[in-house]
Amino acid sequence: MNSHGLRIAVVSNTAWNLFNFRLNLMQKLQAAGHTVIAAAPSDAYAQKLGSAGIAFEAVPISASGTNPFAELQSVWRLRALFKRQGVDLVLSYTPKGNLYAALACIALGVPFVPNVSGLGRAFIRRSPVTWMALALYRLTFRRAHHVFFQNLDDMGTFLRAKLVHAGQSERLPGSGVDLVRFTPDPIVPNSVNDAPVFLLVARMLWDKGVGEFVTAARLVKERFPKATFRLLGDLASDNPSAISRQQVDAWVREGVVTYLGTTDDVRPYLADADCVVLPSYREGVPRVLLEAAAMARPLIGTDAPGCRDAVVHGETGFICRPRSAEDLANKMHAFTALTGEQRHTMGRRGRAYIEQHFDEQVVLNRYHNLVAAFASSQQNGKMIGGALVQPRPGAWGA
Repeated sequence: MNSHGLRIAVVSNTAWNLFNFRLNLMQKLQAAGHTVIAAAPSDAYAQKLGSAGIAFEAVPISASGTNPFAELQSVWRLRALFKRQGVDLVLSYTPKGNLYAALACIALGVPFVPNVSGLGRAFIRRSPVTWMALALYRLTFRRAHHVFFQNLDDMGTFLRAKLVHAGQSERLPGSGVDLVRFTPDPIVPNSVNDAPVFLLVARMLWDKGVGEFVTAARLVKERFPKATFRLLGDLASDNPSAISRQQVDAWVREGVVTYLGTTDDVRPYLADADCVVLPSYREGVPRVLLEAAAMARPLIGTDAPGCRDAVVHGETGFICRPRSAEDLANKMHAFTALTGEQRHTMGRRGRAYIEQHFDEQVVLNRYHNLVAAFASSQQNGKMIGGALVQPRPGAWGA
């Protein structure tokens, strides 16, 4: 560590993720005097990170790869990067980003802080990969400096399976929302007359509930033919749960949904929707639902880990059963039956809920305080039993 602060690597499985979800954190750490290196596979957002003042290093991390040699290469490349850059601390995100960064850190003796923003496909569809993931989590996470979880369901899963210690585990309010950037936007008055606009924002994956959204759209259109259903999100994915472009094109030709492609700014699309829907099977805490609620949009989410954290049923939106297009359609019918004033009230309550529980500043400040405590312990040489003194969990701690 130099006299001006720590050298911190921030790892994820896409540069897109780092730019869209971690940029404010990385800039805050740099403003505090630390050097930040973003590490992820290179994509169109790598240059944007550089333009924002964040050093970027390309490291191959496949979201769905299973070739053991390629996977080990990812770990080796991260290890080489951490050693070459003289990294003092690693912050990581996404399942593979967390595990591979942890393995690389353990090999070098570098402290690491993973953030569990959902458990990934291995925990949605149980398979031999699930047990391998559990073994890797047990091998690595119990040696982490600290572990952040975005919801209590995932933290409970890890604690019950003894993958982490209670004293090192802490729940954060998701990734938080920038309440200055996402502000309340009035619902268009003309949308109330049996012609609601439902919007799903996500990667086009079956595990995000896109199939249930389309089936529910067909059911709702039987009663409300003027209702509009929109999909916004990336089609280009190597995830095994990816939905093909041919399938999406077929839905569009059928007239059941409109596909909007991708965007760097989701706000105009949220503003143009009456209700934002995410029927996902499992999440950390879905950023899009938090952002939509911050813009005073009513929500429909599933009674699944992460999703249920973002919605207060009957107050800020509705919660439906996971994997049930029929129940999703019922909740869409319930939303359609609301008056304009009731929708406005629901959206206003959603904004207040986000302000109270999911302000991004809570997350940024918690990371800032943890890093500051770590830096102080390094400079003061405070070691106990060979391990750095753990900072006390904050208000969201276990």
